[in-house]
Amino acid sequence: MSGNRTFTMIKPDAVGAGHIGAILNDIAAAGFKIVAMKMTQLTSAKAGEFYAVHKERPFYGELVEFMSSGPIVAAILEKENAVADFRTLIGATNPADAAPGTIRAKYAKSVGENAVHGSDSDDNAAIEGAFHFGGTEVFG
Repeated sequence: MSGNRTFTMIKPDAVGAGHIGAILNDIAAAGFKIVAMKMTQLTSAKAGEFYAVHKERPFYGELVEFMSSGPIVAAILEKENAVADFRTLIGATNPADAAPGTIRAKYAKSVGENAVHGSDSDDNAAIEGAFHFGGTEVFG
């Protein structure tokens, strides 16, 4: 996935609020091609595994509980400079600090319920994409 692919999840807050279509539209309008996508629900164990990098952080338990609280939409996106461009599109983690027009400015409720996850590096994009998708589930 190096360079031209990134991973995202539409989080339970945005799924529950009915923002899947609008967020996917924003992603497509920004020039991203969806090469893998599915709606699923993480178990507490899977959410804990996915966010293991944060295990020692004080918010880890709440994060795992939130991410396993309802369905998510996982996707691998393709575009030149995918990771950086997607991070710009989603905006700051705190929606109050997110630039107008970004996904988090439009759809996030709070720092904890911030609508979407976006990989922070090419390496993490590859790891996170492989966590959610097998080779036969990725197209393009």
